[in-house]
Amino acid sequence: MDWLYIQSVWPQFYAATLTTLEISVISIFLSIIVGLISSIILTYKFFILDKLVACYIEVSRNTPLLIQLFFLYYGLPKIGIKIDGFTCGIIGLTFLGGSYMAEVFRAGLQSVSKGQIDSAKSIGLNPVQIFRHVSFPQAMVVSIPAIGANCLFLIKESSVLSAIAIVELLFVTKDLIGMDYKTTEALFLLICAYLIILLPVSALTSYLEYRSRKVSHGN
Repeated sequence: MDWLYIQSVWPQFYAATLTTLEISVISIFLSIIVGLISSIILTYKFFILDKLVACYIEVSRNTPLLIQLFFLYYGLPKIGIKIDGFTCGIIGLTFLGGSYMAEVFRAGLQSVSKGQIDSAKSIGLNPVQIFRHVSFPQAMVVSIPAIGANCLFLIKESSVLSAIAIVELLFVTKDLIGMDYKTTEALFLLICAYLIILLPVSALTSYLEYRSRKVSHGN
């Protein structure tokens, strides 16, 4: 292991780590919004919109992210729509992540018992109040583990963005291996960088899950 080489190229990995983090955080935030809106449409069966959302989920989950990115980055310019790689990456990850988040939130909303919904109606709560005070809080508790898993999934999927020339972690790793043939050192830095990003997310998810379980049991 050439530690001097690792020290010399670490700034490039640091910059790539920040790029990966930036894209991942934005994509996760947007995916949660898209997923929540989609789950509400599916759960409450809004006319026509539920069919469109169901179609979106099927397309998103049954096509590879790489193909989606190629369509955005290489396909859209053919019809006069040009989007930079960074924006394509965010759109692609959000398109993928939103469908997974939608299924997570839908499962959470459907886990709320009908008896609680009926009880809320009986005390005069309107549909918005029922969602806000009864359905949504309980759905979030149920959904936390899956949301965390999807966040980890999207961060790892960001490695695919190297295919559209975004200088994230995998792009820098392949670039350094191609130039300097320091495969072991480059892969070591890649693993370290992903662990630095993923371990705190995993720990936070576990903590939130633990706290939500304590609250749900009245402790």
